[in-house]
Formats: sequence, C-alpha cells, structure tokens
Amino acid sequence: MSETTPETPAQPEHLPALAVLGLTSPESGDWARLRGLQYSSVSDKAPVRIGGQLIGALLVIGAGFPAVGIIAAVVWMTLLCAALWHANRRINQLRDTDSRRPSVDEVRSHRVSVCILGAVWSIAPLAVGWFGTPDQLLMIWAVFAAMIAGSALYLAALPYSTAAFAAITGAATALAALISGQFILAAAVIMLVALVVSGSIAVARTFLLAKIAEAGVHEQSEVVSLLLREFEENHADWLWEIDTNRRVRKASPRFSYALGKPPEEIDGLPFLQLIAGDAWESGQFALSLHDLAERLKRRENFSNLIVKVTIDGENRWWELSGTPILDDNGAYMGFRGVGSDVTEARESNEKIAYLARYDTLTGLPNRLMLNEALRDAIKFAEQWRTRCAFLMLDLDRFKAVNDSLGHLVGDRLLAEVSGRLKELMDENAMCGRLGGDEFAIVIRDASEKGTVERLARRIIGRLSQPYDIDNHTLYVGASVGSAIGPRDGATVEEVMRNADLALYRAKDEGGGEHFAYEPSFHAHAEERRKLEFSLRRAIEREELTLNFQPVVDATSEELVSFEALVRWNSVDHGFVSPVKFIPVAEDTRLIVPIGTWVMEQACREATNWPEHIRVAVNVSGEQLVDPDFTNTVVRALSGSGLAASRLEIEVTESVFLRDADVARAALEQVMAIGCTIALDDFGTGYSSLGYLRKLSFSTIKVDRSFVQGAAQNSAESLAIIRAVVAMASSLEMATTAEGVESAEEVALIRSLGCTKIQGYYFGRPMPIADVRALFRRAEAASQ
Repeated sequence: MSETTPETPAQPEHLPALAVLGLTSPESGDWARLRGLQYSSVSDKAPVRIGGQLIGALLVIGAGFPAVGIIAAVVWMTLLCAALWHANRRINQLRDTDSRRPSVDEVRSHRVSVCILGAVWSIAPLAVGWFGTPDQLLMIWAVFAAMIAGSALYLAALPYSTAAFAAITGAATALAALISGQFILAAAVIMLVALVVSGSIAVARTFLLAKIAEAGVHEQSEVVSLLLREFEENHADWLWEIDTNRRVRKASPRFSYALGKPPEEIDGLPFLQLIAGDAWESGQFALSLHDLAERLKRRENFSNLIVKVTIDGENRWWELSGTPILDDNGAYMGFRGVGSDVTEARESNEKIAYLARYDTLTGLPNRLMLNEALRDAIKFAEQWRTRCAFLMLDLDRFKAVNDSLGHLVGDRLLAEVSGRLKELMDENAMCGRLGGDEFAIVIRDASEKGTVERLARRIIGRLSQPYDIDNHTLYVGASVGSAIGPRDGATVEEVMRNADLALYRAKDEGGGEHFAYEPSFHAHAEERRKLEFSLRRAIEREELTLNFQPVVDATSEELVSFEALVRWNSVDHGFVSPVKFIPVAEDTRLIVPIGTWVMEQACREATNWPEHIRVAVNVSGEQLVDPDFTNTVVRALSGSGLAASRLEIEVTESVFLRDADVARAALEQVMAIGCTIALDDFGTGYSSLGYLRKLSFSTIKVDRSFVQGAAQNSAESLAIIRAVVAMASSLEMATTAEGVESAEEVALIRSLGCTKIQGYYFGRPMPIADVRALFRRAEAASQ
C-alpha cells in the first residue's frame, strides 16, 4: 500500500462517552485516528456554522440588549466575532485530519476556542438576567435553544463542541433564571442541556462506527487492487471472482488466458461450466469438481484445493483458493480467490507417488498407501457411522521356503501370493504388502455382519493351496488378524496395532487361523512390554555388543570396510534377535541412545584397524530427526580420534518418510563434517530417485533379493542391478551387492559392475575379537 493511503483505524471494543467527547483516550483502539475522522467532517460546514452564529447574535441583541445599552451590545458583538474567528481558524487547521492524526496541541487549542466562544455567548443571558426582564431572558434562551439544536445537527461528528457550548450557555442561562426567580426556566434549561449532550454523544458514536466501516471498505478495495496489479505485473498466479450465481465477473487477463478465451467471452458465464468441459453436459463431474461446487454452495473458505478441469478438451489440474465476499452488512456477494495451473507438477507428483506407494516386487500398494487407505476408510466410517476393517496377514512357513530354496523362489512365491490376493479383492477392499511376507487388506465398508470373517477364510483357503514354482510344489499357509474401525481404534495407528495383536494371537495358535481383535489381546503384548523394559537397561548392564561384517572390493577382493551390527544378549531373555528388538527400539525411541552407543563403540573400535579400512554404522529415521544427531556423530569422532572420512552412515529409504526435510538436513550436516552416506536396501520399498537427486550418496547398496534373483538368471533382477550400477556410475556413486553367498554369485556380481561385495561368502558378522584376529593374521602374513 502507498504511503499516502490512510490506515484503517483499529476499532476499539467500545466507545466510552468521555472518549467520544475527546476528553480521554483509552488504550484500546487507535483514538488519535478516530479524532481525525471527527474533526475532518466539521471543517466543510463552516459557512453554515458561522452564518447561524451571526444570525443568533443579531437575534440576541434585538431581544435583550436594549436593556443594557448600545455600547455594551457593540462590545459584546465584537468579542463574539473575535471568538468566532478564533474558533473557525482552529477548525480549519484540522481540515486534513482524515489523512493524518491530529496533534495534542491542535486538539487542545480547539477545545479552548470552543470554551471561549461559549463564554462570550454566556455574557448575554447573565447581563439580561441582571438588567433585563424575564421575558427578555426567555427570548434569549429560545435563541440559544435553536443554536444548540443546530449545533447538535451540524456538529454531530464532534459532540464536544455541542456539549461545551450547551453546558456553558445553559449554565449561564440557568444562573440568570435563578437570579430572576424563574425556577421552572432554570430546570427546563438544565434538562435540555442534558438531553442534547447525551444525544450528541450517541449520534457521534454512530458517526464514528460508520467512518470506521467506510475506511475499512476503502482499504479492502485498495488491497484487492494492489493484489490484482501484483499478480498481473509479476506474471504469478491469477485472480478469479464470481457473483452470487457463480458467474464470472471481472475476469483478469491471466485468468482468461488460463481458460483459453478472451475476457469479454468469459464475463457472466457460469464458473463451473467453463472448467467442467464436456462433463457439464453429461453430468459426470470429477470428484474434485463436486468438492469445489460443495464448498461454493456452503460459502466456506478453502485453500490449495486441487481441481481437475477441462480446458479446450484437455484435462488440466488447477490449484484454487477462495473466500466469500461479504458487504458491510454481512450479506453474501460472491467468491474471490486465486488459482494456478499445476498440471505439470501434478503429473510429475503422480508418477513419483506411484513409485513411492507401490511395492516393486509384487506391484501391490505398500505400507504408505495402505496407511492412507485406512485413514480414508476410518474417516468415511466416522462420517457415515459405518464400520471399516483392517486385516493383517502373515505367510506361514515362508521362512523355510526362503532358507531352503533361496530368495528368488521366495520372491516368486510372494508374487504368486499377491496375485491370489488380488483375485479376492473387489471395489470395497484393497490389498497391499507391508514388507517381507506380511500383507494387509483395507475394507472400506465392513458394516455387514460376517464380511471380515468370510474374506479372512477365503484368504486362508486360497493362499493355502499349493504353488508350482520352478518345478517345486510349495505349501504355505496364512494367518490373519483383523480390527474394526473405529470400534477398535479411532486412528490408523490404533487400528493397525490392534490388528497386529490379533495376528500375533493367530500365529501363536499355530497359524492358518483368523482372529478378530479383542481387548484381552493386550495381555499378549505384555511380553513385548517386558522386552522393552529390559532393553531400556541393556546399555547400563553392558548387554549390547557389536559384530562386524566385512565388505570387500569386487575386483581385488581386498577388505575395504566393516558394517557394524548390534547384538543383544539379555540377562532376562537370553539372545534376542535384532529382528525382534530393533522394532521395539524404533517404536519406543530407545533406538536413539542405542544408536549413540553403537556410533561411539564402532568409531572407537575402528581406530584399531588399518587406516584404509572404514566402518559403516546403520542409522534409523528416529535418530535422524533427533536434534542432537549431528552432535552425536561429532562426539563419537572426536572422542575416538577417528577421521570423519572413515565413517560411513547407512540409511534406508524409509528414513525420509517421516520428515524428509529434517532427515535430509541432518545428513547434509554429517556430509559437511566429512562422513559419507550409503543408501541401504535400495529399491525394496519406496522410490529412491528423488532422494538420489537431492543427496550425494557415496554408495548404493543393492538388496540381496536382487542379488539372489540375478544368480537364478532372473531377467528382472539382472535388469535392476544393471540399471542401478549404470545410474550409480553416472552419479559417481559406488555400489555394494549384499547377500553374496557363493563364488558363482561373486563372479556374476563382478561381471555386472558392482564395485563392492558383502555377504556370507566373504564373512559372517563377527565379534570384535575375531576382527582383531583377522587383522593380526593379515599383518603376520605380510611380514
């Protein structure tokens, strides 16, 4: 807004009488600005005000001054003209206060001038009351009453002038009436003065409120105009506006361009018709258009609403924000808002979203998409008072297949399972893969009795039928746990947790069963609670140890680094698998102190190794979002004396799902220190392309499932590894193949171009003593 544009005065909560008179200025509200509005409205009435004063003076002289003489009349008239000139001069000084705040001295001078003028007028009734007759005093008061009434009308915005004039002249007249014994006249004078003063204050209140509203409308108009100019001048988003019938008005050039029509053809046409395209005739509107229409119908604000529109037969995506337009009385006048074409970004996001929401192995929705579907189902159930359901299922005996026949067969089995699950789904149910051999199903409407049980039995029966894979006939079963929303939980986390508890119960019963969640299942979670309790004391009890698995150069097979792996041998529970306690640590944020301990111990141990050997430490998402993570790395390096270049931080793609910006910032700070970053389990769960573009990873670790698949001549696995190697090479990143277990696999991985290899063929995870012995043997051999 320009500097000359007056600001809208802050409207106070109420307008006290003394404040309206200008005698006080409460802290709440911009009273200096309100004073300016009062005074600016008076100066343009000067001719009427001065003319009325002079006519009244002549009437007073004619009525009362024959009793006091011509000389006294002339002197009084001279004093009155001087006082009137002085008061008018003070008013003229305040002529421009509609665009500025009057000073304290200006306001004080005006008050003094009004009092002087009233004092000069009061001479007349006092003189007539002393020297004249009662009839003459009555005539003078009649003139005064007319002038007071005129002042209340013409000086309504400035009640102080009317109040001061009425009070001073009224007091003088009442005193003169008392002196002459006219007690009724004195009472009438006092009553009239009181009524005029209170009425003037009430009228002034109304005037001030009207001025405030007027100034607010003016500023609003200025803001809208400035916004419009800014949008047009900077070629930013465009403004749109519709009337009460949802017809376009005041179409801006950029809005017209977005619609592909000139402004004159757009004004007056229905907004929804312009953007609906052929759907306007068929009535088959996109859901986003229905949403927009409902919001316009309900006259509610909306922001960043993505709407699918059709412009010249082409589907586009617009991002719209809007707010209702109301007049001074709160009446609805239409809608005004901003919009932009986000088609390119939308299409790009859809591609990324697809890659991020679907499992690469099975093509099923992954955990992220299942979470979203369950969240929508719970919301739908709450809105329409229905029920939704979440089923978690785990394959029985899958681990035996994986261990005996290898990961390639296991992956093909998972693909077969996903295909059978798809066959059982309909429009009301969606299945997805949570990870490993865990799948889940979201039933949007499970209100009909027996819906969940019937589907669970069909799943168990279908998945228990034999599978023919690579000339092997395989038998696996399925265990299913279910929870009903919102009965068994009002949030996604609660429903999933309770379905998981039911699945645990099904597994405990031997598998091949379906259990619906019951509140008593929480007792089954007691074991997990005890595990958590013991885990909280694992560090202080010194129950945690580190194992290290070697990583070798793919060409020379020389040792290049070790990956640090935490192990837990509990006093209470015995040896606890990382698969069991790491998820507990993640859920309870114990992973932060455990991760800190692992970081410090790994760095300290690495200082005992040859200087060219590096150490890799796995870091979880919980650690990355911890504000002290970077300091943890710095303390581990400084405390051990290990060079930052010898420490590699390994993360999985899942760390970016919780808070991608925080995680990326933490990794960038670690890289600034000198550490390197490796991306583990690449391609197994979520799309990594966005992360590879934003972060300079030093290494991409190819998941062992692809390695095992390539060893079995899987065209898909071979293509994936070649693509990863080519992409990593172009980005100047190394590649590490995980899970290499044979010489044939080593040769294959080497031919595919991976730069490093990790797996049982070159060594299992080993304790610190074995690592040191390995180096001692190498040193002895070199001598």
